[in-house]
Amino acid sequence: MHIYRPYHIIIFGASGFTGQFVVEEVARTASEGPKGNLKWAVAGRNRTKLEKVVEQAAEALSKPELKSEVDILVADVSDPDSLAVMCKQAVIVLSCVGPYRFFGEPVVQSCVENGTHCIDISGEPQFLERMQLNYHDQAAEKGVYIVGSCGFDSIPADMGVIYTRDQFKGTLTAIESFLTVSAGTEGGCIHDGTWQSAIYGGTLFYSNELQQYAIPFMGSDPSVVKRTQRYLNEELTESPVQYGAYVGVGGISNIFKLVFAGLMFFFLVKFSFGRNLLIKFPEFFSFGFFSKEGPTRKQMEGSSFRFIFHGEGYTEGSDPSEGKPNGKIRTLVKGPEAGYVATPIAMVQAALTMLNESDSLPKTGGVYTPGATFAKTTIVDRLNKHGIQFSVL
Repeated sequence: MHIYRPYHIIIFGASGFTGQFVVEEVARTASEGPKGNLKWAVAGRNRTKLEKVVEQAAEALSKPELKSEVDILVADVSDPDSLAVMCKQAVIVLSCVGPYRFFGEPVVQSCVENGTHCIDISGEPQFLERMQLNYHDQAAEKGVYIVGSCGFDSIPADMGVIYTRDQFKGTLTAIESFLTVSAGTEGGCIHDGTWQSAIYGGTLFYSNELQQYAIPFMGSDPSVVKRTQRYLNEELTESPVQYGAYVGVGGISNIFKLVFAGLMFFFLVKFSFGRNLLIKFPEFFSFGFFSKEGPTRKQMEGSSFRFIFHGEGYTEGSDPSEGKPNGKIRTLVKGPEAGYVATPIAMVQAALTMLNESDSLPKTGGVYTPGATFAKTTIVDRLNKHGIQFSVL
């Protein structure tokens, strides 16, 4: 069943805002491909736009040769035949076509049908869970890995929990993560999941750990981590870790801004004209915290994220069935700007790990979380080398 595939990686949806940065990251890390060589191409609906993306990457990285070396394929989610032609040419498709609930499924379906692995950066739990439900068995049959949420959602959290568990001497039973995002001098934009957490109203509490207010995090991390823990428990009989996720929202002035933005949001959502306004002008209604365009390159350079993990469990030699946990561990995962710098790094390292360490992946294909896919690989070391750093505090 092995057909010749000219490309290790095809970046589909390369002309989107995130796609541009994924293209640059692939170009930057091509020497890490199999035998030091990565064959890759870009794909999307519009050839002219894709040419521009490659030109921009060539300029940003001072690699003029990209303009003649990178192949461009035209494929459209609304045309299954074009997707099939694309998928047949790749070992892995990097799917950058969000929002995934609208555009993600045809890509997954085509990858499964054509024996192609698929990696996406969706932060949408409903989409991720639906893909697992609908395509897991078929993917397993075909020996295909479909791995969602391989960006900032949710590699730092998912691999952070596994890293913490692996570093703990004993049996880790529970873990909480606290996320803080700092914007740097240029200001910056807030992560979509944080905006939603504020709007849908989490319980606000003061975190001594962060020395600031925090709310439960509504992003995809809790859903992804739970799916990973279930897999590790059911397939590898490892003891599962309970997980809670929180996000710091800063001091009291930020709270007022978030609450006020939230109230305005609730009022506007009631009316269709209001919803249109919100969709068109998110910056205005969120005090510039949340922008559709995404941050400028300058803003990105100043921005960063930190996850602090607090784990507890039973130390080696003590009996988990008796008494309270008697061991603690704190770890840190930190990295550059979340959406457009860390996300491409995580996604591309996931792809390179898949290409280079196929023996360490799950025994059968399927629809998996990053943690389930990469728990036994060296992805943490790879991420460390690229600025997403894991350490014990």
